[in-house]
Amino acid sequence: MARKKQEQFAQNAENPIFFQPYYQEVMAGFPLKGKWNQDFFKNDHPIVLELGCGKGEYTVGLAKKYPEKNFVGIDLKGARMWRGATDARGEGLENVAFLRTKIEQILHFFGPHEVDEIWLTFSDPQPKYERRRLSSPRFLNLYRQILKPNGIIHIKTDSRELFDYSMEVIKYFELPVNYHTYDLYQSDYSGDAPQIQTFYEKQYLAKGIPINYVTFALNEAYLSNELDKLPSDE
Repeated sequence: MARKKQEQFAQNAENPIFFQPYYQEVMAGFPLKGKWNQDFFKNDHPIVLELGCGKGEYTVGLAKKYPEKNFVGIDLKGARMWRGATDARGEGLENVAFLRTKIEQILHFFGPHEVDEIWLTFSDPQPKYERRRLSSPRFLNLYRQILKPNGIIHIKTDSRELFDYSMEVIKYFELPVNYHTYDLYQSDYSGDAPQIQTFYEKQYLAKGIPINYVTFALNEAYLSNELDKLPSDE
């Protein structure tokens, strides 16, 4: 297993659509920050992020469906991301990139209002630490700095605890909800969320676990002073 991971890491390093900058590079200024379209994608298409992308099923699947958009999958697990990066390169997708980093560092990689849309697909529910949840006010504060006004966020999860928490945050900050459901595959929703299934999602469905989904805009959060106040670390 260790040897396989080493091979995957080596292939990631040679893959031109895979970025895993060293700390020193990040602190010196990531060269694509604010310039993803100009210097990498070579177009002015909307940029969509999949945060905590795992194997990148959504990043690759949406890129195939929407060649008029650009997609960046972000995660810290390079071995998982290898699958998506390898598939995207093998299929010649020119609107895909993968970035290996912590989500907490996202402001180092994207400029103000550079991103149009964010997907949070089956994020770690972090049952003990609310602040670490990718839908917490702490992270929404980061997203709002890189999202364009009226930027859209999608949350798709099997965790009812995480979903209930996310809905509470959305309600508290009075964020406009476009659609939400506690059982996606029994709902009338016809957008992209049910069209692509992740590896783990298929396992959840096989066990009869319902999938929760919400899509909302972060625009009202731009006016919230409370969202700017980040709680202290645990």
